[in-house]
Amino acid sequence: MNQSVSVSITEDQRDCYQEISNVAMGQAADLLARLLGVKVILPIPVVNLIEVNELRMALSGIENSDTVSGVCQGFIGNAISGEALLIFNDTSFSDISSLLQYKGVLDAALELELLMDVANILIGACLRGIGEQLDVNFSQGHPVVLGQHVNLNDLLKSDNYRWTKTLAIEINYKIEGYDINCDLLILFTEDAIDVLNRKVDYLLED
Repeated sequence: MNQSVSVSITEDQRDCYQEISNVAMGQAADLLARLLGVKVILPIPVVNLIEVNELRMALSGIENSDTVSGVCQGFIGNAISGEALLIFNDTSFSDISSLLQYKGVLDAALELELLMDVANILIGACLRGIGEQLDVNFSQGHPVVLGQHVNLNDLLKSDNYRWTKTLAIEINYKIEGYDINCDLLILFTEDAIDVLNRKVDYLLED
């Protein structure tokens, strides 16, 4: 994309994105709660227009000292594209394994299976919820492992992305009574922001 093209969002648009995200987040949390038989603690989603190299700043639920594991999944629909990232604090795997009643040794292969299972639930449900509200049918690509047991900065390298700005929606999921903490980061490309803004403006007019 031509980097001279400026993109922006108004406060009204940000509020609308936040409300859309809140609804989608709740739908995903409901699926996760029913799967695990637990109560999911939900914060208010955080919506920001940021530089891709500021992704670390968009994550409020993961500490600098944490080692993490993560997967990403691309999506596209109606001229809107982006990537969804699910990032797990590594201390989460033991409790998730117990809740899902996985058998066997909790090794890297089993942790990856757990990560993929939860990613399929949360990413799929969130994108579906956002798409329903914006009248967009998102197609999802195959999930890709970003890393296992790595430093967060190594996981979020800005040179992984072909664009410079992103509309970032951050949702931090925690499970009541368990040491489970994961961040879902939905990133829309620069090219998608104008299209998204027009859709949001239409909702604001109603």
